[in-house]
Order: sequence, then C-alpha cells, then structure tokens
Amino acid sequence: MNECVTQVPDARREQLRLWAARALHTGNEELQVPPLESSLNLLPLSGDAGFRRYFRTDTSPTLIAVDSPPSKTNPKRFVALADYLRRNGIHTPLVIAADIEQGFMLLEDLGDTQLLRELNADSVSGLYAEVMNELLCLQQINRPEGMFPPYDRELLHMEMRLLPEWLIGKLLQRELSDDETQLLERTFAHLLDSASAQPQVLVHRDYHSRNLMIRDGERPGVVDFQDAVWGPVTYDLASLLRDCYIRWPQDQVENWALAYASSAMDAGVIPEVPAETFLRWFDWIGLQRHFKVLGLFPRLYLRDGKHGYLPDLPLVIRYTLEVCDKYPELQPFANWFREEILPLLEKQDWYRDYRTAGERQTAETEIPE
Repeated sequence: MNECVTQVPDARREQLRLWAARALHTGNEELQVPPLESSLNLLPLSGDAGFRRYFRTDTSPTLIAVDSPPSKTNPKRFVALADYLRRNGIHTPLVIAADIEQGFMLLEDLGDTQLLRELNADSVSGLYAEVMNELLCLQQINRPEGMFPPYDRELLHMEMRLLPEWLIGKLLQRELSDDETQLLERTFAHLLDSASAQPQVLVHRDYHSRNLMIRDGERPGVVDFQDAVWGPVTYDLASLLRDCYIRWPQDQVENWALAYASSAMDAGVIPEVPAETFLRWFDWIGLQRHFKVLGLFPRLYLRDGKHGYLPDLPLVIRYTLEVCDKYPELQPFANWFREEILPLLEKQDWYRDYRTAGERQTAETEIPE
C-alpha cells in the first residue's frame, strides 16, 4: 500500500477518522494520539481491487484505518480470518479495533515494503524461498467448520466466465458464436477436472508480490486474505510464481515449483506425485487464474473505473498462451485466441506486444540458484 499524493475528503472518511480517534483513546494509552477534539490525520493509501479503502494514521506507531463498507465487503469475516491465521502462525495484521456494523477497522501497520519492490535477479531466489516457506505453513492449517468455503467447480467456472463476458463481450464488443462458446467450455472443463484432482488445502487466493510485505528480520506480512477458500494445492503457488505483475524465466519457475512440491510432500501437504503431474496441476490452475484475470481486469476498468490494471493484461496473455502451447488439449484455444482475439486487442491504446511483456521488469536474466 503506497501513500497517494491527493486527498479527497468525504463524509464516510470523516466518520472513519472520528471513530478511529475514539478507538485509539480507549485502551491504547501507549499510542501518542492527538486529543479527540484536535485533528487525527488519515493519510490515504492505494487500495486493492475491491471496495475497501486504506488510510495510515499519524500516530506513533502508525496504524492502518480501513473503510470496509458492509454492503460491499465482509468486515466480520476479515476480522475472523485475521485472528485465525495469526493464531496459526501467519503474520496477518493485528486487528486493534473494529466496528463491524459500520465497517471500520484499525489494523497493525505492516509497512510499505511489498515483495514486488524488492524483487530483482539477485534477490528473487532468497525472497521466494522465504515466502514459499510461509505458503507451506499456510497450507498446513486445518479447516475449521464453516470458515473456508470450497473453491469448487462452480466457483472456478464462474471466475473463468469473466473472460468471455468482460474481455470479449464488453471490452472488445465482440459476440461469440456457438462453436466458439463450445471451444471455451471444453477448455474450461479440462481445467476444472485438473483442479478437482488436486489435493485441497487452504488457499489465500491472491498470494502474490503485492500482498506480501517484507519486514527486516521478521516473517513476511500477509494481507488481502479475506477471500480465502479451500481448494487446489497449486493455486497460490501459481499466483506467486506466475505473478501478473512480474515475470521470471519459465525454466526457473518450473524449478521453483518442483522444489515447492518436494517440500510439500515432505511436510505431508500432498502425497508423492510425479513431477510431470505436479507441473500439469500448476500450469493448469495458473491458466484458470489467468482466464479469470483476463476478465477481471477489464471489469475493474469498465465497471469500477480502475484504470491501472489494463496495462498488465499483455503479461497475463503471455502466460496464457505459453501454457496453452505446451498441451495438445489447450492448443485449440491458443490458436483461436491468436487468430480472433489478438487482432482486436492490438487496436487498444493500452496494449503492448504480449511476447515481450514482463521482460522490462526482469530483463529475462539468469537467476542465481
């Protein structure tokens, strides 16, 4: 979360400020908080893809004030998950105070050092080892009754349907023929079968470089966990290693994935499986995620007015076509996408050549072991 330059005051933000000031004066005397009648400042931070807003307080230590509208979010679930994950060893932000009915929260401030900012060819192997170890801890957490809904075929399929609805139908203004719809559904079915065949574990659902906070000498902080589910074991690993915001060479990604598989087998998270089976799980669930993102980013732009995501689509397209080209079952989709959809995408003012997407960040240099 990064501090923004502009501040746009509004009624709900003022309500959050007053609530935060009162909460800070109740049982938190060690915090150096201005008196309630004076101005407690909330500095706006960039948020996530959802409806929550984040602010940093001008206290010592600083805290994060969250506006989480109950009509659009689930602050009660956020608080419950934050507590459960912390009790199981994951460093989610400590909830200092919460008003579930209003949707206001005060959280521990995990800082501004996102994993994404720290990644380069020299640092990536060590940092990924650190956050993959954290992921292994996450996947060993038990499933209490009612806390983690299943990441089942219905939900996975609904996510992939964002691609024809929002990318093709609404952004590109193109209708699909019956044959094209059937092609998509056959491709989706392959991915759903693969997801169902995997061991099922706790899935963060957005375990990537913008949601992992690096803190000197401490375990990584984990944020944006409120949509956690119970689903395929490779989902979070694919989110991390095939990150929509940074790319690494394919061979290195596969080496990392297989190293994680070995650790997961040793920890009893998954049974012994051949390397090719695990890589297929990893590739195909990553493709499911990227199909979702190909629809989600246009929806964020068209429906929610969030303009910053479209330029990341070429990297997602690159991942998508690289995976499809590896498997005969998926090649018909790749051929169709190149012939029918890419020409329309190339006319978009935000588009850049997918074949080189991601190389600016990493230069595709050799990564040290």
